[in-house]
Amino acid sequence: MSEQSRRPRRPAKPYRRPQKDPVRMLAFEALRAVDERDAYANLVLPPLLRKARGQGDFDARDAALATELVYGTLRRQGTYDAVIAACVDRPLREVDPPVLDVLSLGVHQLLGTRIPTHAAVSSSVELARVVLGDGRAKFVNAVLRKVAQDDLHGWLEKVAPPYDEDPEDHLAVVHSHPRWIVSALWDSLGGGRAGIEDLLEADNDRPEVTLVARPGRATTEELLREDAAVAGRWSPYAVRLAEGGEPGAVQAVHEGRAGVQDEGSQLVALALANAPLEGSDSKWLDGCAGPGGKAALLAALAAGRGATLLASEKQPHRAGLVAKALAGNPGPYQVIAADGTRPPWRPGTFDRVLMDVPCTGLGALRRRPEARWRRRPEDLDNFAPLQRALLRTALDSVRVGGVVGYATCSPHLAETRAVVADVLKQHPEAELFDARPLLPGVPALGDGPDVQLWPHLHGTDAMYLALIRRTA
Repeated sequence: MSEQSRRPRRPAKPYRRPQKDPVRMLAFEALRAVDERDAYANLVLPPLLRKARGQGDFDARDAALATELVYGTLRRQGTYDAVIAACVDRPLREVDPPVLDVLSLGVHQLLGTRIPTHAAVSSSVELARVVLGDGRAKFVNAVLRKVAQDDLHGWLEKVAPPYDEDPEDHLAVVHSHPRWIVSALWDSLGGGRAGIEDLLEADNDRPEVTLVARPGRATTEELLREDAAVAGRWSPYAVRLAEGGEPGAVQAVHEGRAGVQDEGSQLVALALANAPLEGSDSKWLDGCAGPGGKAALLAALAAGRGATLLASEKQPHRAGLVAKALAGNPGPYQVIAADGTRPPWRPGTFDRVLMDVPCTGLGALRRRPEARWRRRPEDLDNFAPLQRALLRTALDSVRVGGVVGYATCSPHLAETRAVVADVLKQHPEAELFDARPLLPGVPALGDGPDVQLWPHLHGTDAMYLALIRRTA
């Protein structure tokens, strides 16, 4: 009798089919779309949630958890990568991206939520079995059990370099931003450590949903009748929805009489519309109008004064979004698809011009957390010529005595003050004037004459605005 035959036989373990967890499956699917297709979570997640609800798999609590898993994992990706790297025996670039997504979801549950440790690990291992197979599920289990040995604070002490040795790298790991973005934001703030840490923390907070009541079509009083709605902080047309508020369920939003719009964007449009002007005030231009939020507010304001808005957008599909946003506006307006650097209109045509230029979007990292991992410093060089060309177009398009608003959703100095300064050197017939009085009640606006809004100071995206008057 052989040695092998003398060993007692162990009963085989019964086969257990991996169980699908619809919440974590949806979160994993969203993360894969972000990684594989360069999709944005705020565009991918809503249709996935609607589909799940339609199939009866989800309730409101499930949707809230799935949303937290996706956005929390993306916001903290840099921190979690550092933790995972300390728990694996190979460079992260050698770990398959789907495995990293499952690991990151698990790490977020362990370090960024109140989900119990055993539930975070077991649910992640079960997800790995479903989407990756048993072999890699064992790897996920081993890594997450190492992660579970400490909390977030303990891990940060291990993986973040000391602040005194490398302040920017320390902040990058602790607050989960690329180092170059930390450096750029710190330069833009021009302050001490407290300011930059407050900003980076605000970038990692879930932003409120803010609505705009389009003048002549809806009122804030109507929107405030919605459950858990409160008045905006600064804009007279803003209403904020409490966490979990669903804008699509608001009748005025469904009908297009109100929209979802950050309060910073509202303030930019209002400042341009209310800038003092001598002479005619009948022709307004939004030169980079897509997707249409500022254009819709400007069109409503223009209609109340008997003015006409021309909304121009280069990309035809985005021009279609602008047309949809403006549909039903009571006053005259026109939407066209045109290249703002080669405009079809005559010079000196308009009284007011808004040029909200394409940019890196570093001011909206709260809303698009994946953008911080996609952007590169060289993107600034790619945007720079276009931003300057569009501002030159704006100055050419406005009449003498008219007003131009140059805006970006980025606080990076290369996209804000550097652009304005360079273009004004070539246009001695134009001059900056103080935009701060046109944002009444808004604190901490700096020395002027331009305005930089901040998430940690104003609760808005980091919108920049310079107001320029053509004098000759």
